[in-house]
Amino acid sequence: MAALYLALLHYPVYDKNGQVVTTSITNMDIHDISRSAKTYGASRFYVVTPVKALRDLASRIIGHWMHGRGATYNDTRREALELVSLVADLDTTLRDVAEREGRPPRIVATSARAPAPTLDFASLRWHLENGEEPVLLLFGTGWGLTEETIAAADDILAPLRGSGAYNHLSVRAAAAIILDRLRGRQGEDAQFAEPRGARKNVEETHGYHRND
Repeated sequence: MAALYLALLHYPVYDKNGQVVTTSITNMDIHDISRSAKTYGASRFYVVTPVKALRDLASRIIGHWMHGRGATYNDTRREALELVSLVADLDTTLRDVAEREGRPPRIVATSARAPAPTLDFASLRWHLENGEEPVLLLFGTGWGLTEETIAAADDILAPLRGSGAYNHLSVRAAAAIILDRLRGRQGEDAQFAEPRGARKNVEETHGYHRND
């Protein structure tokens, strides 16, 4: 099984006007994505920002739940936050993964606006279950990863699509959905599936008839 790593980039990312900016670290992103990472067996979750003051702030937030009263108050949160590394840039992230794994990772960018994805979920899931090369999933804050960051990745994962035109998930929600597709257990919801022939039986019992 291939190891899975996550990186949440706060720079370089776009703002709503398409300008390259540095976004602020948010408490909810750290907590929620680390819990998703722990739930789905990720090896590490990197929070990436060049701003030392933001890394220091995040370190204090994490430290509250890792040590002392916070750690005893919510042990499951401590377990999740143990996966978090605060780093200055993507290059530092890549070096750390390579040192842990003994080889560089396959970089897979995520984007809601990916114009030409090169990798579907089924293929990446197969690699994670059967391959050896570690995978680093890149997530962007703000309005997403820059074109340069996406172009430098080894692959671009197919974007998530909703049921309509609106397509603006929070990065926390997107990360959770993507992790479930890649690492979630399959087949365990079969008990909720409609039994074969059930619709036909209901239609016959209640006098429903379809024209197709």
